[in-house]
Amino acid sequence: MSLVPADVEVSEPTAAERVCSLLDAASSVVIRACGEHHDLDTPVAVHGSRLRLSAPLDSPLTLAATGEPDGLAVVLDLTDIAPVAVRDRVRGRLTLAGRLRLAHLADDGVSVHLRLDVAHAVLATPYGTSALTGADLALASPDPLARLEADLLTHLADDHRDAITMLTRLLDPQLLTGRPKIHPLALDRYGLVLRLDHPDGHRDVRLVFAEPARDTEEFGHRVHQLLTAAHSGLPAHRF
Repeated sequence: MSLVPADVEVSEPTAAERVCSLLDAASSVVIRACGEHHDLDTPVAVHGSRLRLSAPLDSPLTLAATGEPDGLAVVLDLTDIAPVAVRDRVRGRLTLAGRLRLAHLADDGVSVHLRLDVAHAVLATPYGTSALTGADLALASPDPLARLEADLLTHLADDHRDAITMLTRLLDPQLLTGRPKIHPLALDRYGLVLRLDHPDGHRDVRLVFAEPARDTEEFGHRVHQLLTAAHSGLPAHRF
């Protein structure tokens, strides 16, 4: 769900959607509580401003949360690192504050599910910093491609270099001065981001799909549409 009016063309996720997507794709997080750092190797179940995590039953974090009836004040830290090998691989850093509570015992009997109610979050990227409230996140959902982004990007980078080269035909030729190395940096339902890597710096360019992709099959179709446009010399939406 988004606060963007229906008649406004959307070309990229909102900051709240980016936060939800980053959490949804995470396989581990760092929780700061009571002056300690706790590394949790756990996926995050995202339900708007409410997150679900898992932790060992006897972990200090679980014990601390159990002893706080109003919830344990915590900060969650998460770094978004590009799955493709490029310079400056950090795409964003998320800091999220809220209250952690014991939800229930897991089926394995040795771990628990913890519920984190988000109060506010800050997402810092190379393009700017966004401050969000729990209410903002409650209106957002993860991108449908978030959990598959790493596999899709590495597949493009490793097995379809010819397609990446073809897509550069959609770019302003001036951006290609000096023959930069081109890498797929990010993707979501709205489009594909290419990293133009020069010896003295880099620039990121987004190629926008004609329509958002709802799944991997539609993502493949949208990339094919971009390739067709590139082969035909047609203009493409980009920024």
